[in-house]
Amino acid sequence: MAIFKITYSEKYRRATLHNWGCNFRCRGCTYKLKQTPRPKQFLAVEAIHACLRGLNVDAVHFMGGEPTTNPQLPELLAFCKRELGVTTRLGHTNGSGLVLENLDGSNVSFKAFDDPLHREYTGHPAAPLFENFRRSYAAGLEMRASTVFNPDLGGLEQVEKVAAFVGELDRTIPFHVLGYIPVPGAPWRRPTEHEMEEAVAIARRYLDAVSFSHFTSEQAKDLEQRDDRFAVRQVL
Repeated sequence: MAIFKITYSEKYRRATLHNWGCNFRCRGCTYKLKQTPRPKQFLAVEAIHACLRGLNVDAVHFMGGEPTTNPQLPELLAFCKRELGVTTRLGHTNGSGLVLENLDGSNVSFKAFDDPLHREYTGHPAAPLFENFRRSYAAGLEMRASTVFNPDLGGLEQVEKVAAFVGELDRTIPFHVLGYIPVPGAPWRRPTEHEMEEAVAIARRYLDAVSFSHFTSEQAKDLEQRDDRFAVRQVL
C-alpha cells in the first residue's frame, strides 16, 4: 500500500497522490472497469517531496484505492501542511481511517447505511464509518459525503438513511448521489433516469447542497472528458 503516481491540475492548482490498494472489497467497485495492473514500483517519500515542491499548488489531495491504508500518509500530510502550507484533503475515502492530524477535509463515500447490506457490498461493518464521519465533523474537518444509489441493493431507502444521517449533523454538508455503475462480476443494474430523480429528491429533503452523477460503464472509463476536475496530467 503506497503512492504510485502523482497527477496535477493546473486549473485547480491541485496535486493528487494516488495510493495503491484498498482494505475493502466492494463488489461494485468502479476500479474493476479499468483493470489497472499493479504498479511495478512505488514512489519514495523523498521523490514525492521533491515533486510537490516543484509544483504550484494550493491543495494536495490523497486518493486510492483507499488512501488511509498507506503508512506514509501521516508523514505526507505533515509535510504538506508544515512545509508547503497547503490545504490537505482525502479526495475519496471509504471512511475507515478518518480523524487524522494535518488533514483539512475528507470526501467519504458511503455504500449503504444498514449493516447487513454494507457487509454484503464491502465485507465490512457500517457503524464505524458513520461514527468516524461524525467524529471528523465534530473535530472541525470540512466534510463531504456521497452514497451509491443501487436500486437492486437497498434502493431509495439506503439513500434516505445516509442523507438523513449527514443532514442531522449539518444540512450544508455537500452531498453527492452516485448512480450505481455496473461492473464485471456484479449482478446489479444501473438505475433509470426516473429512479435517479427520485433518489436526488429524497436526499434534498435532508441536505441543501446535493449533486449527482449517472454514468454508464463506458462513460466512467473516461471521466476526464466529462468533468474538468479529472483533466489532469501525470507529473511523477
